Amino acid sequence: MEDRSQFTTFDSLKYLWTTLGLPEDVLNSLQLQGGDAVAVPSSFKIGHLAQSSIALSGLVAALIHSHRNGTTVPKVIVGRQHAAAEFQSEKLYLLNGERSQPPWGIISGLHQSSDGYIRCHDSFQHHRNAALQLLGCSATATKAQFAEKVKLWRSLDLETAAVDNGAVIFALRSDAEWDVTPQARAVQQFPITITKVADSAPGLPDRFTRDNSKCLRDLRVLEMSRVIAAPVAGKTLAAHGADVLWITSPNLPDLPDLDKDFGRGKRTAQLDLNNTDNLQQLRELLQEADVFLQSYRPGSLAAKGLSIEELLKDRDGKALIYASLPAWGTEGPWAGRRGFDSMVQTASGMNVSEARHHGKGEVARPMPCQALDHGAGYLLASGIMTALYRQANEGGSYQVSVSLASVMQYLKSLGQYEDGTGFRCKRYDRFEDVPAEFMETRDCAFGRLESIKHSVRIDGVDVSWEHMPKPLGSDEAVWL
Repeated sequence: MEDRSQFTTFDSLKYLWTTLGLPEDVLNSLQLQGGDAVAVPSSFKIGHLAQSSIALSGLVAALIHSHRNGTTVPKVIVGRQHAAAEFQSEKLYLLNGERSQPPWGIISGLHQSSDGYIRCHDSFQHHRNAALQLLGCSATATKAQFAEKVKLWRSLDLETAAVDNGAVIFALRSDAEWDVTPQARAVQQFPITITKVADSAPGLPDRFTRDNSKCLRDLRVLEMSRVIAAPVAGKTLAAHGADVLWITSPNLPDLPDLDKDFGRGKRTAQLDLNNTDNLQQLRELLQEADVFLQSYRPGSLAAKGLSIEELLKDRDGKALIYASLPAWGTEGPWAGRRGFDSMVQTASGMNVSEARHHGKGEVARPMPCQALDHGAGYLLASGIMTALYRQANEGGSYQVSVSLASVMQYLKSLGQYEDGTGFRCKRYDRFEDVPAEFMETRDCAFGRLESIKHSVRIDGVDVSWEHMPKPLGSDEAVWL
C-alpha cells in the first residue's frame, strides 16, 4: 500500500484528478475551505476523505458544465466542516421535528467468539434470520442469547459458515491479519476503476443541449441500489440535475430512515425482476438510459441478462456507462460476498487500529460515521462523470467500479492521527450540532424535512435536489 500520509486534502484531490486523466488546469477552479484540520473524531482522516471526494465530484460536474456550454470552468467551493457533516447526513436530519433512527438490528454488533471476536450485521430481517438459524437460535432470540452461541465458534469458522448460509458475519482482524489474506492483495490500489468496453462516436447524449442551470441536466440515470454507498452516488448526480430513476423491488426489505435521506433528488418506481414483464420493462428503460448505477453482488444482475455486454446489444451503438459498487471489489476470493461498511472496517483491521489509537483499552472501535459508504458514493459519482467526459471527447461505453474495500485501502493510505489527536474535534452526533448554514428545510411526501444541503457550491450554477423523498414506488417507471 502506498504511503500518502503527507498528503494535504488538495494533494489527495490532485492525485485522484490527474490519475483519472482529467485536465490539470481545471484544478485552478477549485477552492477548498477550512484547511486540513481534523473534522471528524477518528484516528483516520475522514474529514480529508470527505472534502476531497465531494470536491472531486463537484469539480468533474463543473468540467462537464463547461464542456456542454463552451464556457470556462466555473469556480467550485467545498468547505471542510460542511463536507464532514454531509458524510453523516443520514443521522443528522429531522422529519416533522423527529430525529432519524439508526437502522441497526437486534443482534448486530461485536461478539466474542472462542478465539477472538466477530461482528454481525442484521439491519435486514433475512440476514438476521440467517444468522439466528446458523447458530441454532430461535427467531425470537435476544442479543445475549445469540452472543452465547457465538462463543462456541472460532471466528474464521463462523465467518466462512456465514458466507454459505446467507448471514453477514465477519471476523475481527488486525491490520497485519488482513494484509496476509488473499482478498487484501486483490483489492484495487486506486479507488476508481474505469474501463472502456465498446466504441461509439464522441459526444454527449443527443438530448443534451446548452444548459447553464444544472451541470447534468438531461442525463438519464437508472439506479438499482440499497443502503448508503450507491444511493449517495445517485443522490450526488441528482444534485447536479440528472434525472435519477431509482428502481427498487417490491419483494425486498427497505430501510425507511436511510431512504428518506438518500431518496432526495430521485424519482422512485418499483419493478420485480422475477416477473417477466417487469424485467422486460426494465430492459426497455435501460435502452434509453445513459447510466446504469447498481450495487448488487457481482454476477447477480448478469444472471438476469443485465450485464453490460447484454445491455449493449439492445442499444444500436448508443454509449452506456455501467457503474457498480461491490463491497469487496470485482477480483479475489471475496468478490461475490455480501458486505457493508461496518463489515469492511471489521475485517480489514480498521476497528482494531481505531481502538489502539483511541487508547482506552477497547478491543475494537468503529469509525464514528459510515465513511467508506459515503466516500465510495462520491468517488463512484466522480467516476461516472469522468466516464461521461471521456464519452464527450473520445466516445465509448464504460464500466465504472468503486468498492468499499478500495476506499478502505485509500483511507488507510492517508495515514492516521497519532497520540489521540484525531479524536479532539467537534462532533456532529445530533441535528442540533450542525451549523444552520449547512441545512435546508423542504416539504416532502412525509412532511417537513430539515436536512443537510449538498456541500458543493458552483459559481453561477444551481446545485440542489429538485425532488424530495416519497414512499418507494411512488412514480411511474418512465423517463421524463
